[in-house]
Amino acid sequence: MSQSFNQPTRKPAFGAVRRLFSRAFQMNQARPYEDTNDCAAETGLETRSEAAEKHSLLDSVSSVSGVPLIGRKKRQVSATGIALIKRFEGCARLRKDGKVEAYPDPATGADPWTIGWGATGIDDQTGSAMLSGKSKEIGPETVWTQKQCDARLAKDLVRYARDVDKAIGSASTSQNQFDAMVSFHYNTGAIARATLTRKHIAGDYAGAAAEFARWNMAGGRVLKGLVRRRGEETKLYEK
Repeated sequence: MSQSFNQPTRKPAFGAVRRLFSRAFQMNQARPYEDTNDCAAETGLETRSEAAEKHSLLDSVSSVSGVPLIGRKKRQVSATGIALIKRFEGCARLRKDGKVEAYPDPATGADPWTIGWGATGIDDQTGSAMLSGKSKEIGPETVWTQKQCDARLAKDLVRYARDVDKAIGSASTSQNQFDAMVSFHYNTGAIARATLTRKHIAGDYAGAAAEFARWNMAGGRVLKGLVRRRGEETKLYEK
């Protein structure tokens, strides 16, 4: 048998390979857990029991991490963007008992019903709906606690930031531009189809900034609240 594969020769080679794979495994496997912990900490989804005793979810929702990183790092909405969203969404219909109730769309007086920080669609916070396993839309009878409103905001911010990140891809984007577009998408849901997005990707930032103002109507009429919001989003985008 050839002596070129004796133990003294194999050991350094195998050791080097073992160290190489060990490093790669640690990086690839640790990253999702790191990102998950960061997201949990930043959105108020505590990873330690004592965290719940020290901070409310509302206090901690000031920045939100994206999904676990694969390849290009996902962009994140910052405290500035979250503050802008919260300023215009508000957390309306606070009852005397401290809970928050849903309200109809201001433009239509009906669907879609909204609750908390602008949440619409499926009610994923009401315990009875979750236990039954049946999806239930947010409607006239929906009532959440403040903590449930904050939890939904944290969850939605991750999703909307991910949508914007996907829509603009690798286009050069400042944090302020990204935050403005997340606010826009949170309100309109239109980031994937908006001309604003196409102009931003093309590097036509002045043209993209001008597009915000076009999205000022609901129910077939111009709403003052949307005019103000689009104005603030434009200012942030242009900073």
